[in-house]
Amino acid sequence: MSKSFSRAEVAKNNTEASAWIIIDSIVYDITRFAGMHPGDATEAFYDLHRHEVLEKFGPKLKLGQVEGESQKIIKMNFADYSPVPYAEHPSVVGFKSPYYTQKHLEYRTVCRNFVAKHVLPDALACEETGARPSKELVKLLGEEGYLAARLGPGKHLKGLKLPGGIKPEEFVTHLSFVSKLSVVRVMCRGYADGNSGGMVIGLPPVFNFGSKALKEKIVGPVLRGEKYIALAISEAFAGSDVAGLKTRAEKSPCGKFYIVNGTKKWITGGMYADYFSTAVRTDKGITMLLIERGEGVRTKQISTSYSKTAGTAYIIFENVKVPVENILGVENKGFQVVMSNFNHERWVMCVGSVRGTKSIIEECFKWANQRKVFGRPLINQPVIRQKLASMVALSEALQHWLDHTTFQMNNLSYFEQATKLAGSLALLKYQCTRVGHYVSDNAVQIFGGRGITRTGMGRVIEGFQRTNKFDAILGGSEEILADLGIKQAVKNFPNTRL
Repeated sequence: MSKSFSRAEVAKNNTEASAWIIIDSIVYDITRFAGMHPGDATEAFYDLHRHEVLEKFGPKLKLGQVEGESQKIIKMNFADYSPVPYAEHPSVVGFKSPYYTQKHLEYRTVCRNFVAKHVLPDALACEETGARPSKELVKLLGEEGYLAARLGPGKHLKGLKLPGGIKPEEFVTHLSFVSKLSVVRVMCRGYADGNSGGMVIGLPPVFNFGSKALKEKIVGPVLRGEKYIALAISEAFAGSDVAGLKTRAEKSPCGKFYIVNGTKKWITGGMYADYFSTAVRTDKGITMLLIERGEGVRTKQISTSYSKTAGTAYIIFENVKVPVENILGVENKGFQVVMSNFNHERWVMCVGSVRGTKSIIEECFKWANQRKVFGRPLINQPVIRQKLASMVALSEALQHWLDHTTFQMNNLSYFEQATKLAGSLALLKYQCTRVGHYVSDNAVQIFGGRGITRTGMGRVIEGFQRTNKFDAILGGSEEILADLGIKQAVKNFPNTRL
């Protein structure tokens, strides 16, 4: 049973030999740390440390509780729904939604609990060290259906176990949305991409355009977390300009193989991949090939702004023999395969961007309410409230645009999505990254020096401002997508006048 102490008793322990403090009515013995004054250190503690520090060291230092007092600070676990304004999707904090049902809420809870128990510890460790995500965890993600769920609805789900007991035929894009959100909330961007991020964009070309034999060989092992796959399109010579790529594939004299030579750059998860869905130049156009790691395939780590745990790779293909059966789609028609993949890839990035923005807003609200400047909480400063207001307004607008787009993906045919959503998704991603930049900039100003410090109070802010620009480049740069969105809008412009 926990002991009780009066504040007078705590105050007596004010020596180097015995130093006690109070944090939120709990009494701790910090004698071995010394240097801090006894008494109520709640405000001083939260000026210097995040709550997880208390969770980590508190149990070893706890002596008891202040007599007649109870804790006032809300203790939140990772899986809990946040009571902070605008930190959560409206559907989980009491608002009615035309898109989300009770089943979605239950599924969200299952995903959050799983991520809190299994993914969060691995993510925090790997993000710091740069180590690859645990193979055992990836296999568990496969066994529990989380890898398949991240790809959204489709024939690939047939016969698979999915989280929360959802049946494959019941699975819709909104549930894939929820699966993605749960991982993004960890706020370890490099880890999120390294933990099967390459699969999300690398596997669809296989199950949408690969032969039956190729799908039987590749899809199952990847979805079970036994094998890894990445999408290999970008080069030093061609980023958003896919048509400019130079990696070449030529038929062997026997006609049974493509001989591939060239390089790929900035390939997410490429360091871990067993397979690469690769865009190559053939005699009359672009062709997509499934290339297996083996003789002639080498990968080198690329150091970027985020953690090495993302496995970002430079790939060298040197006289690689690829069976002609490994073609994805039709020879010289690979550009269509590449384009068909972009809608889902960009949607996934929008989901991550919006969730990340909400997490940053939550951090800013918490800090503004606990941090004191000039003798008053930071939130009392009108300039801070103005920053929060603009951040919230932009984020909430994006959330509703994203919900609308997700609903269309659930209800439009594949062909309709290609014709109606390509431009809209391009503009949505453009706006997501513009808002992400704005929110990041203001968050750093709110946190000050802590916002550019990798550890401690501002670590989430620092991580976001260091990595949010990835979304503005990957999957099509802001400039290219803005232009694409307007081109699509005027493609079938009516013959009308002012």
